[in-house]
Amino acid sequence: MTNPFEDENASYYVLVNDEGQYSLWPAFADVPAGWTVAHGEDGRAACLAYIEENWTDMRPKSLVEEMKQYEAAG
Repeated sequence: MTNPFEDENASYYVLVNDEGQYSLWPAFADVPAGWTVAHGEDGRAACLAYIEENWTDMRPKSLVEEMKQYEAAG
């Protein structure tokens, strides 16, 4: 049995959560709570390219915002 996250011939979505974190998700599976579709339905390579292009900061959104507030406070 092929891992559904590694099947080159399957269709996928790119999901994103409220923290701005991305996930490759098999199109046949229900989108989990707290996640929304950012791209797809598309091939695995196209979805991975989308993630590579759009997820440029691996830090959670809440951490980025907290660090900005800290830096602004001096």
